[in-house]
This record gives sequence, structure tokens and C-alpha cells, in this order.
Amino acid sequence: MQNPATAGFFFRAAPAQHSQEGLELKKLFIGNLPASTNEEELQALFSEFGTVRSSRLVTDVFSGQCKGFGFIEMEGHEARAAIAGLNGKDFNGKPLKVNFESPKPGRRRR
Repeated sequence: MQNPATAGFFFRAAPAQHSQEGLELKKLFIGNLPASTNEEELQALFSEFGTVRSSRLVTDVFSGQCKGFGFIEMEGHEARAAIAGLNGKDFNGKPLKVNFESPKPGRRRR
């Protein structure tokens, strides 16, 4: 059962996590994704820059299509390399937006 205090919210900014090796994991925001994007394509794209620790593609509840953004978690140095290599790069006809995840301004944390 879903917690009523968090119902309707699917994202909460979390502090940086640490991998088993002690390296800091960074969460990246990936925007301007085509609706046809799937998680496997996203992971393959980012795996060129290092190990993808986790990924989440935000999808429409009814159609299952990508809503145009997602999140990837990688180690710090790999995340910086991915941002440098992929921000603005054409992906299936659209230029990607890749940067470190940050909470939207004006939104309160519960």
C-alpha cells in the first residue's frame, strides 16, 4: 500500500550514495529523450563512459512510452565524463540534456 503522504510523488532527491568500493555515486538527469526510448538503449549509451549502477526511465502510466526524461546513477568521475560526452549529443534525432540531478526550484520536500 502506498504511503498517503507521498502519494502522487515519484521522485525525491536523495543525498549522494557511496558504492561498495567507497566511491561516491552521482545521479544524472537525462532530458529531451524521444518517446521511443527504452532503458536498454539508455544504459548502452551511458555504459560507454563507465558502469551504470542504476537507471530509471520515467514512463507514461497508460501508454508505457518514455515521458522524455530519466535518471542514471554512476560513479563521480564516470558521471562527469558522461556529461561532457553526451550533453547536446544527438540521440535518435533529438539533442540530449545531461547534467547532475538537482531538485526543481519551488518544490517542497515532504
